[in-house]
Amino acid sequence: MHIIDSHFHWWPRSVLNAMCKRTEYPYSRPNERGGYNSTLMADIDCVLFGGGEWYDLDAQFQYMDTLGHHVDAVGSIGPFSVFFSVLPIAEGRDLAVQWNEEMSAAQRRHPGRFFASAAIPFQDEKVAMDVLEDAVGRLGLMGVNMPGSIGTDPRIDAERLQPFYARCAELGLPVFLHPTDAIFNNMLNGYGGTLHSSLGRVMEVSVAAMRLVLSGTLDRHPDLKIVMSHTGGALPYQSGRMDKNTKAAKLAKPAGYYLRKMYTDTVSPHAAGIRFAIDYYGIDNVMYGTDYPCWEPAECLALLDELDLTDAQKQKLFVDNARRILNLPNAAAAAAA
Repeated sequence: MHIIDSHFHWWPRSVLNAMCKRTEYPYSRPNERGGYNSTLMADIDCVLFGGGEWYDLDAQFQYMDTLGHHVDAVGSIGPFSVFFSVLPIAEGRDLAVQWNEEMSAAQRRHPGRFFASAAIPFQDEKVAMDVLEDAVGRLGLMGVNMPGSIGTDPRIDAERLQPFYARCAELGLPVFLHPTDAIFNNMLNGYGGTLHSSLGRVMEVSVAAMRLVLSGTLDRHPDLKIVMSHTGGALPYQSGRMDKNTKAAKLAKPAGYYLRKMYTDTVSPHAAGIRFAIDYYGIDNVMYGTDYPCWEPAECLALLDELDLTDAQKQKLFVDNARRILNLPNAAAAAAA
């Protein structure tokens, strides 16, 4: 079967090597697994520690070929996306452009099989807009990455960022909303980072999405495509509570209306969680995604087999929704581009 993995991570070594040259936070260092450990700030024990499998796209596709399906991949940044907004402005800009150029080159090497979204530094709104236009216009990237916070500032709904959202909506670009490790660390520190990675990131992506709802961002930009990672965090399961307790925000519609306009993936190591996401968002708004290499694609496929989806539902989940939501060209069109 043809499958598009909408939540897939490949990181270019050149960017991590540049981060290894830094002597102040944030920085990266080589690790014994053939990858890098990346630390955002002092006094946190949640460190990004990808092994060598994160940095070899050809090997990743070779692994995908063992699954018995033809798997295309949509590359997003994941928790590393916040690093570009913690670096000094010029450095964050240059490193984001370097990341985007690497993504664009990978798209050309794998036309129709690899699609990538852009890194954006958000400390300065003009720089963010410039990098956005470059990523889409010069480099041909298909979307942008939005961390759950701007550095340690949780206000992704800030007024200064509204022109950015307006431009993404105008261009029809999907905005991949993914948690990072910049906030909730003091509350969830300890246990070798497991409390934060298992719960903190779910909290962060949920808070970030609700800020976009409560601020009226989705009312102002009704065509904005927000792709929430990890089956929507905690929000689908607390949607009734959101409706009940957010009336003071004086939204035009209940909070759940805006949440259901978002899109999500199947990244939940729990068949019931994936089923609830499909029931909540609707089959047309959920895309197959594995968070690879963070999660094992074979496990995701096995959980989906438990759901007894129809062939029509599988076609939407595995291929059609991603093509429609993410504006992905077919292989022939991608090769021509």
